[in-house]
Amino acid sequence: MNLSEIKALDKENFLGVFGERLPVCFVRGEGCTLYDQDGKAYTDLFAGIAVNALGYNHPAVTGALVAQAQSGILHTSNLYYVQPQAELAALLCENTFADRVFFGNSGAEANEGAMKLARKYFYAQGSKRYKIISADHSFHGRTLATVAATGHDYYQAPYRPLLPQGLSQVPYNDIDALKAAIDDETAAILLEPIQGEGGVTPADPEYLKAVRALCDENGMLLIFDEVQTGMHRTGSLYCYQQYGVVPDIMTSAKGLGCGVAIGAVLASDKVASAISIGDHGSTFGGNTLACAVALSAMRYMLAHDFSAMAKEKGAYLMGALKAIDSDKIVEVRGMGMLIGVQLADSCAASGLVRKLLERGFVAGTASGNVLRIAPPLIIEKEQMDAFTAALTDVLK
Repeated sequence: MNLSEIKALDKENFLGVFGERLPVCFVRGEGCTLYDQDGKAYTDLFAGIAVNALGYNHPAVTGALVAQAQSGILHTSNLYYVQPQAELAALLCENTFADRVFFGNSGAEANEGAMKLARKYFYAQGSKRYKIISADHSFHGRTLATVAATGHDYYQAPYRPLLPQGLSQVPYNDIDALKAAIDDETAAILLEPIQGEGGVTPADPEYLKAVRALCDENGMLLIFDEVQTGMHRTGSLYCYQQYGVVPDIMTSAKGLGCGVAIGAVLASDKVASAISIGDHGSTFGGNTLACAVALSAMRYMLAHDFSAMAKEKGAYLMGALKAIDSDKIVEVRGMGMLIGVQLADSCAASGLVRKLLERGFVAGTASGNVLRIAPPLIIEKEQMDAFTAALTDVLK
């Protein structure tokens, strides 16, 4: 089937939520290189939106996937014990603040679980607290609850009145605005340490510390959405570890499964103790296949110090991007291997992505006319050099 036939089939049958897709269909991958149906090679600087941390066809991923598939068990049920689920939960707890983990299938599902857990925590105490405050320009998912927590009118407008009630947004990195928004019904603050979809905007270190203090002073919970920033992407296993600010609840997905669908809610015992049997659940969440792959990938990345690798490579790539002499670049920002290039109004990020694709490079966009770069963490310097050279060329 050629690309034209695939496009026609897609247009006729698939719900058109993605609009006109980029004109390529990838059929094979190796390392940081993708190949289309004609055999053309593309260097990947986007990793499926920060998902494929180990690139393509990595033995830590494919080996675990094949071995688990060949066992004959992809899924049983959470009615039974699941060994890779138990081992993955233990590994996450050993390497984070968390005492308890729950697995779902996506970042949005994890964020819903986090908000649900926060509300149950206060309900169990007999408290009427239920409100959750997030940030303008945030992104937490596309379900009804996570849309309500997402600080973009574009995502919210078609679904008003929003469900559930009690979710609101304030300006990011503005502690005074947050202080003014809280009241005696506020249960939690939900933030991304780096707003990915919102423009690759890192939180100010002092802001996150002030938010933690504000939560402690007012008996509120702090939730970090680390769906995009987790799994070594920013230079530590999770981004909060570089800020030195510990949340009460955290969500993870994307790079956790390195291409296999999985999400996670991580929580301290203090919060997790509020959950009772039947309060939450999932048919596919924590299934044997997803957990086996995530466990293998996480063990590999921890053993090979991917945090240091991401920090070093990220500094190199950010330095190269900042060295590009172009009036079309306003700012380069980010942390580790999550980088945003703020472009001038005269240069549309979406058009730039198409030009790069024509030259054999895959990149993405973020809100606010930002070129978003989140490559597989295994990318080589030569590949980064080739990308910056291509970007320099298309910016002329």
